[in-house]
Amino acid sequence: MTRADALAAVRNPLAFTAARWTPQPRTVQRSALSALVMSVVIVVTGGAVRLTSSGLGCPTWPKCTANSLAPTGEMNFHSAIEFGNRMLTYVLCAAIGWAIVAARSEKPCRRSLTRLGWLQFWLVMSNAVLGGVVVLVGLNPYTVAAHFLLASALIAVAAVMWQRTREGDGAPRPLVGKPVQQLVWFLVLASVLLIAVGTVVTGSGPHAGDSSEVERMPLDWETVAKLHAVLAWIVVTLSFALWFILRAVDAPPGPLARTRELFLILLSQGVIGYVQYFTNLPEALVGLHMLGSCLVWIGVLRVLLALRERPAAEVRLPDQPYAATSSSIAGPR
Repeated sequence: MTRADALAAVRNPLAFTAARWTPQPRTVQRSALSALVMSVVIVVTGGAVRLTSSGLGCPTWPKCTANSLAPTGEMNFHSAIEFGNRMLTYVLCAAIGWAIVAARSEKPCRRSLTRLGWLQFWLVMSNAVLGGVVVLVGLNPYTVAAHFLLASALIAVAAVMWQRTREGDGAPRPLVGKPVQQLVWFLVLASVLLIAVGTVVTGSGPHAGDSSEVERMPLDWETVAKLHAVLAWIVVTLSFALWFILRAVDAPPGPLARTRELFLILLSQGVIGYVQYFTNLPEALVGLHMLGSCLVWIGVLRVLLALRERPAAEVRLPDQPYAATSSSIAGPR
């Protein structure tokens, strides 16, 4: 490497890497999938922090204690759990960084993918700051709810990027009619409400996140839990109706398969939800329910994204005015 190369790498490492490396499409897809998986892992481990009452295991932020970045010998396993969750943020950043580099290096360059990667990065940074605020305000339930909702936004962007790595950059073409699209948007809205009310159940429920006295939302958590269940049944009903309609209109296999997968995830999540409710919220089931919440959200987004196809963008060739790089450019089947 010459001195000029070294200077170029320092000034713009992404451009320097992109000029010397062209990843395979499968590599780009795997990088986006790794970011999505880590965005789910960080939610589940954050739930473990809460369920083990380790939310204030590191009582300050960004350090673990006033004088130490990491837990000291005098601290207990709660500190290790909380600090471990903080360290996983760096693993998440590494996964997102890999996705950004891979997307930036793909040929031809797809700026839409790079933007989605950077959006994930800034969401992580914002949520890291918000996580620090959560600690500094003593696990205030409203900040905890916002922390989870921002993590759900990260999962949404990661899921969209993963889907986009497996598509082209052509204009999206719908695979179903407008009434079906509207039904799916109702499903998305109901799912957003379901997740939002779920954070209220957590904020008013018995798992405060720390063994000390922690502020709770001034609501009857059992009443909110019943509202949460009603919303869950609405989402299940909409999913079943969507599956039935797609079968009736002989829709393409993609939307039908994604809807079937979502329906099965919802049924599993419902079983977990009712069991944990009638068994006084055991920590293991609550953690499993949080994982299910992430999977439901991803499933809903996959249904939405399956309603259209994006073929490869048209490219101009020297011997003809325009040529399509995908056989599907002619239109839906």
